[in-house]
Amino acid sequence: MNENDTKVEQFGPCTFPNPAGYDYWTEDNSVVLFQTIFSGSEDAKKTIDTSPVFFEQAGPKEKIYFRPEEVTAGIVTCGGLCPGINDVIRALVMELHYRYKVPRILGFPFGYEGLVKKFGHRPIELTPDKVAHIMNFGGSILGSSRGNQKIEEMVDTLFLYGVKMLFCIGGDGTLRGAQAIQEEVKKRKEDIAIVGIPKTIDNDINYVQKTFGFSTAFSKAVEAVNCAHEEAKGAPNGIGLVKLMGRHSGFIAVNSALASKNVNFVLIPELDFDLEGEGAFLPVLKDRVKRRGHAVVIIAEGAGQKYFEDKGEKDQSGNKKLADVGVFIKDKITEYFKKEGVALNLKYIDPSYIIRSVPANAEDSVFCGFLAQNAVHAAFAGRTGCVVGIWNNVFTVMPISLAIAERKVLRPERSTLWRALLASTGQPNSMKAKG
Repeated sequence: MNENDTKVEQFGPCTFPNPAGYDYWTEDNSVVLFQTIFSGSEDAKKTIDTSPVFFEQAGPKEKIYFRPEEVTAGIVTCGGLCPGINDVIRALVMELHYRYKVPRILGFPFGYEGLVKKFGHRPIELTPDKVAHIMNFGGSILGSSRGNQKIEEMVDTLFLYGVKMLFCIGGDGTLRGAQAIQEEVKKRKEDIAIVGIPKTIDNDINYVQKTFGFSTAFSKAVEAVNCAHEEAKGAPNGIGLVKLMGRHSGFIAVNSALASKNVNFVLIPELDFDLEGEGAFLPVLKDRVKRRGHAVVIIAEGAGQKYFEDKGEKDQSGNKKLADVGVFIKDKITEYFKKEGVALNLKYIDPSYIIRSVPANAEDSVFCGFLAQNAVHAAFAGRTGCVVGIWNNVFTVMPISLAIAERKVLRPERSTLWRALLASTGQPNSMKAKG
């Protein structure tokens, strides 16, 4: 990655005074260093002097690009539900209305469908009164949807309603759609700011330290994990098996285990494992149960997919359809213990959509507000085709292209998070069969 990869597109010079009335402003050239760990002071000096990579720091600018009184802002929420969507919508409306004096804010229902005329979804005019208490509810007051829509038709709708800035709340697929919208707007030589706000409980957006909803999701998952622990302890040779979300990334599974502290094994998509043979998962699990009388296992939905035939099927968002590894592992554990002549009491829990449809917790709610406010600041500063996020605990703005270049995953071989997980669970570094 180089400095050009992190450069955010901007319409032009900002000449209008910001009406927000803040006591201080973020400087136009304020940046956040990408790399913060170096192999000694000399390496740090050399890197910073010769080839530093920076993100633009997010925040309100003293001068802005758009005249607020001429702005119609649009908001769209796409993809799966996630704790905190309503918090983001509320914070966007409050910032746009009270600080920037935007006269019209439209919410487009049911994701990108709301930007396509044939679906017949009418935009909803959002005001502070309408959004004042929506943070008390899960989901999205605008609804959501998956699937690709015709970019030209979506941009036609933005033109029809005179939208000058569009805030796209969603994950990887949503951001790809936002980038396509931005490219079509650019083709038509119009100034419509397209700003993404990364939403995924999987926490798998590239170069974003944390996505909103993640904290709430794994906090809710801990309830299921602790119930599995009680079930496991309550019967001879008890096993509590919990399947959690995480298509490509094990962040929910690992953080849930660390928060619960009652988990003995965590299986994630990033780390291969075998079922049978010396050192493989099932023999190690059996040893644990015989030694301690019970065990708790978390498996992420994307783990162990090598055990299934790839049929090439995809969902509406274009993601590969996953086989149900939770039920598969439940059956394999049952079969193995029976074959080994070991009595078993196994309880399987799949909290699934429960962890993503709840309201945001206090931490996430605050975080949602910061993301939304910084998205508004970026749009008014004439930034487009960008995503707001957080890096090294500083809020940033970066190109959508960088955020979707690859998916963020946990890297066990050099992850302090995974090291902490091994210490907490006591599971082996590897559950690949020996020999």
